[in-house]
Amino acid sequence: MLGRLFIRLIDAQEPWARPLGDRVHGLVDAIFGRMVPVRSLLNGTWLGHPLHAVLTDAPIGALFLVIVFDLLGQPTAADVALVFGVLAMLASAVVGFADYSVTDGQARTRATVHSTVMIVALIVYLVSLGLRAGSPADRAIPIGLSIVAFVILSAGAFVGGDVVFVLGNMVDRHAWRPAGAKWQLLDVGDIPEGEPVRAKAGSRTSSWSGTVRRSSPSTTSAPTPVGR
Repeated sequence: MLGRLFIRLIDAQEPWARPLGDRVHGLVDAIFGRMVPVRSLLNGTWLGHPLHAVLTDAPIGALFLVIVFDLLGQPTAADVALVFGVLAMLASAVVGFADYSVTDGQARTRATVHSTVMIVALIVYLVSLGLRAGSPADRAIPIGLSIVAFVILSAGAFVGGDVVFVLGNMVDRHAWRPAGAKWQLLDVGDIPEGEPVRAKAGSRTSSWSGTVRRSSPSTTSAPTPVGR
């Protein structure tokens, strides 16, 4: 129930998030589109896992420690954790924008909400850090700002999780979609390797050139038909 309420709240941001996302996407795509190897590196292609999801744990953990250290009366430890958390947020943002450059549709709109909320949290953290740098006798305001920022950060993390776990962005955008009637099994027997194969799909009989791939013992898929 609560999750549905949050999703409705996120979707209510579409009037401003969609046009903003289109503009920002054009900018980041222009940047990362010229550095495809760098984008692949930041996407986590080499790791076999989205890199952004790996890095986001670092700032969340560090910034939670800021609250713990503040409440325990350890100002130096809290300040160090805050500096690390801010730097980790910046690193995660760079990687996140690399993902954003190849994101479209509803995922882009929600990712725009996610990034906007995260930027707001970062600004609040920077204000808190600036106040802490002055070594104030009363740290109530910077501590309070850190707590507020963590609440905002948590909201942003929820939206980011929705982009991944609900929409499958940077994982598999088709993972949670029903199969539907678009794909049909091929009525085909033996499949010679590397030779054209003639098969029946529904009422149509088509021939394929190239290697036919078996996705499971009972399911066969093939490249685009080149003739009938």
